[in-house]
Amino acid sequence: MVNITEPHATNIREQMLDLLRASPNSYISGQEISKHLGVSRTAIWKNVNALRSQGYVIESHPRLGHKLKDIPDLLLPLEVRARLKSKVFGRNVYHFASTGSTQEHAFELARKGASEGALVVAEEQTGGRGRRGRSYYSPRGGIWFSIVLRPPLPPRAAPVINLAAGVALADVMRELGLSSALLRWPNDVLAGGKKLSGILAEMSAEPDELHFVILGMGINANIEMDSFPEDLRSVATSLWTELGRRVDRVEVLCRVLEKLEKYYSRLLEEGSSSILAAWKSFPNMLGKPVRVSATEGVFEGVAMGLDEEGALLVKDNAGKERRLFAGDVSARGI
Repeated sequence: MVNITEPHATNIREQMLDLLRASPNSYISGQEISKHLGVSRTAIWKNVNALRSQGYVIESHPRLGHKLKDIPDLLLPLEVRARLKSKVFGRNVYHFASTGSTQEHAFELARKGASEGALVVAEEQTGGRGRRGRSYYSPRGGIWFSIVLRPPLPPRAAPVINLAAGVALADVMRELGLSSALLRWPNDVLAGGKKLSGILAEMSAEPDELHFVILGMGINANIEMDSFPEDLRSVATSLWTELGRRVDRVEVLCRVLEKLEKYYSRLLEEGSSSILAAWKSFPNMLGKPVRVSATEGVFEGVAMGLDEEGALLVKDNAGKERRLFAGDVSARGI
């Protein structure tokens, strides 16, 4: 079920949480909260109970007031907005405990006029999907989200958004201490040769006009390897596995949104060349022997580079250079 609340009530709860977070080891009286927020004691109780229903542990004492004891391990809008450093991305958050696909919800929001940066996030997806119609395993413990983008770009330039998203993810992985993170064209981040996260960009466009892009991202965060389906264990990994610890999912999500906004803005201001340079600066598959499965068939060759529109340039074993906008590419040794 989607977590949508009345805007004024949400604002009160955010301010209340800010007050409680500021004094983690002491109670704050109902009178003090009432005075600070300009609401009645009855309204305070109503919102305290609403926060409890979302999983917040708030201790209340008739003489002392209220104290925040624990926050839920959920990607709740109140938690996301409290830690966001991005200016636009993630300021409007739609949260689902469980949903079929965040992409579908984001598409519907975009069609209804949702502004750029609107974020749909879920604790789990029951119908998550990747490229080429594949299903995407999206259990609890991961970070599954889609964001609405309205770039002033021609449709042919949209594939570079995929690369910008990959750079944002790889940048965050490096900050978390995962130096082995590697970019696989066009939309995967690998660790130890296994898929750690994926990206799916879908657009609504006419031949010469791009209406919007829905950028979906999936990060295998706090998922134990034993919980992966058996057929995925040899090809997928998680942050928990690679780092040897659980991560703060809200913190990771907020960092990704911040980096994504940074590289997206750079794309719009400086053009694709800056994103291509950033992509190439991370460990990647360029220069390595590859096997490609695309619409024109299956072939092998060497990944030579990227062109200005984000296409992969591959020299096949016959010496012919091929330009790819889509396809499955695997590289030896990664």
